[in-house]
Amino acid sequence: MRRVCALTLILAIAMPAAAFAHGVVGDYVFLEPLIAEDPTPANELDIAQPAWNKTGAGQNFSLGYTLEKVLYQDENHTPRFSAGVFSAWHYQWPKNAPDQRGFDDLNLFAKWAFFVSPKHEFLLSAGPLLQIPTGNPGVEQQSHTSLGPLLLWEKGMGDLPNWPVLKYLRPFGLQGDFSYLPALGGHTSHLMFADQVVEYSLPYLSNSVRDIGLKPPFRNLFLFTEFNYSQLVAGPAQETFPSIVATPGIAYVGYHFELSFGTQLALNKAAVPATHAVAIGLLDIFYDSIFPQAGNWTIN
Repeated sequence: MRRVCALTLILAIAMPAAAFAHGVVGDYVFLEPLIAEDPTPANELDIAQPAWNKTGAGQNFSLGYTLEKVLYQDENHTPRFSAGVFSAWHYQWPKNAPDQRGFDDLNLFAKWAFFVSPKHEFLLSAGPLLQIPTGNPGVEQQSHTSLGPLLLWEKGMGDLPNWPVLKYLRPFGLQGDFSYLPALGGHTSHLMFADQVVEYSLPYLSNSVRDIGLKPPFRNLFLFTEFNYSQLVAGPAQETFPSIVATPGIAYVGYHFELSFGTQLALNKAAVPATHAVAIGLLDIFYDSIFPQAGNWTIN
């Protein structure tokens, strides 16, 4: 992983910063969040999603992946529908129990961007999320199949007036999601989660507001904070309290890939045991910029 990150940083410094291949709505390029679901249908491979956290019960390391493919785009070549899969491999070190390792649940999803306004840098999408317990029961989140809706949104602030001082708010962007996943059978364990991302785009600042002389890789950086909520609406005793955390981080977004790092801070008492120390990373490859034929194939 250290070699991969070092190579990626070298590419980041050497790579031109003029173009992007992901999450474009109007003039705004949205990043791929660390925790929240990405609202934009896209061709991408989250090839490495490492995460480590120290909890009151021990430690956990996970290595996740996500593969997503655009299947339909409109007459303006705007991606409108995509489908994908994600999961993670975990290694856990409990304090007073044997180590556990194995894959988490298998998650299948689809996204339909049913409203896109390039002028207002605004997108709404929705779709189903299916969670299948195919992993190791000792590490997976759910022990029964769950299915529910997923609603997603993103909005750039580029339509704010280009006035002194106020114009520096235009590089802000918002991304969010909400989902309710009821179990389809067995023990009732209904998961509800919601996320809100607030990001500031230095590329947008340089390209659409004012060029302040930033050079790569700084010109391509995003500063962001996610606010993440999750809760078992029904489930085992003492496990149904809402968990609310903040996930601040920094991301480099280029034409071929995104590299992000972040941590987590507890915002309520229920989140404290799981956030004694947290480190999260993401290496996201926009494979249609590398293999155009793979990205250009759609059903329309």
